[in-house]
Amino acid sequence: MIETGEILQTMRMIQEENFDIRTITLGINLLDCSDPDGEKCGQRVYDKICRVAKDLVKTGEAIEREFSIPIVNKRISVTPVSLICQADPRPIARWLDKAAAEMGVNFLGGYSALMQKGATLADERLLASIPEVMATTERLCSSVNVGSTRAGINMNAVREMGEIIKKTAELTADRDSLGCAKLVVFANAVEDNPFMAGAFCGVGEPECAINVGVSGPGVVKKALEQVKGQPFDVVAETIKRTAFKITRVGQLVAREASQRLNIPFGIVDLSLAPTPARGDSVAHILTEMGLEMAGAPGTTAALALLNDAVKKGGVMASNHVGGLSGAFIPVSEDIGMIEAAACGALTLEKLEAMTCVCSVGLDMIAIPGDTSAAAISGIIADEAAIGMVNNKTTAVRVIPAAGKKAGDTVEFGGLLGFAPVMPVNTYNNADFIARGGRIPAPLHSLRN
Repeated sequence: MIETGEILQTMRMIQEENFDIRTITLGINLLDCSDPDGEKCGQRVYDKICRVAKDLVKTGEAIEREFSIPIVNKRISVTPVSLICQADPRPIARWLDKAAAEMGVNFLGGYSALMQKGATLADERLLASIPEVMATTERLCSSVNVGSTRAGINMNAVREMGEIIKKTAELTADRDSLGCAKLVVFANAVEDNPFMAGAFCGVGEPECAINVGVSGPGVVKKALEQVKGQPFDVVAETIKRTAFKITRVGQLVAREASQRLNIPFGIVDLSLAPTPARGDSVAHILTEMGLEMAGAPGTTAALALLNDAVKKGGVMASNHVGGLSGAFIPVSEDIGMIEAAACGALTLEKLEAMTCVCSVGLDMIAIPGDTSAAAISGIIADEAAIGMVNNKTTAVRVIPAAGKKAGDTVEFGGLLGFAPVMPVNTYNNADFIARGGRIPAPLHSLRN
């Protein structure tokens, strides 16, 4: 049982260390909304979301007031649209965006397709529509799963996604190619992720569920300041204890939201999700361990320790832990990552190495606008291979900023922050990407 004393213990974290509940995300199953007519399907989707989520935002705000716990975002995730779409998906996208605005949520995720083994006609229609949809909607997010440990990597989908990301960037060039910030490419995507842009309500999920994402990089850094210079055993134990306290608050919020909305509690995602605010950086946790800057030799080892300790501490604090759970390293959303990338301490290749041991992958990275579609596909393929071989979730959310070159800066605002444009290896990989087909699953996928 969670006691009042435990909550009072978090007040200092909230007031001084940027602790917050990053999101309450309501997952909604839309399989019963399918219709051959896109407009009718969209209307049914809108009606169901408005019925199920009508009290989400006000409930979150009530919990904030009563417990003095900041809940930064209220969000919705839905069944991947390609599973309910039997025609043109663009009308459904418009209805989804309208529902998100009507419900007052920050983002709605699920304009998605699961293509790790191949593509249906609905998948292909959805992919073709992504650039236009990301350019013409405000709150709708899109994701595509192109690989898994069990299925291998769908290189046809990888090739298409490079082209789609380029086109999305061009259509939103007037906003520093912001459309790409709402689009992520996964390997081993999870069904209960509450974080955007990759949230969707998987087919194994219940009719609806409350998933909560917690965050507290500043809290962890502050705790490590008290053990400066001590061995890594002490560092790991300190992070574990801190993650436990953070996750207990997430469990409380999830339970309260579930009871008040009369919707089942799904999971707590205990990820350390940073913001551009100083004092809320995952990179600064790494520097607190003794690195001059994120990207210095030892960075991957430090991140591995952090990710593991967060999971070990958090898993004891909640009945159900899931989602991505660990540490995020988005460049534009983390002031320490921004500074490291700007001075050259952090490169794209080093970030790729770090993704082997963190929660997701290459996230919110601005790259030159003239980066080829094949190069972007190659980045996706590399990251999907890491996920496939290591049986973990990996993702790519890169922004080829139209008209920008390495060293320039892009501005997104809010939690999406800003970022220096990072250089990309310019050696040609077009023949590699043109092959298509599937990269087979690794031998260790045969576990039955």
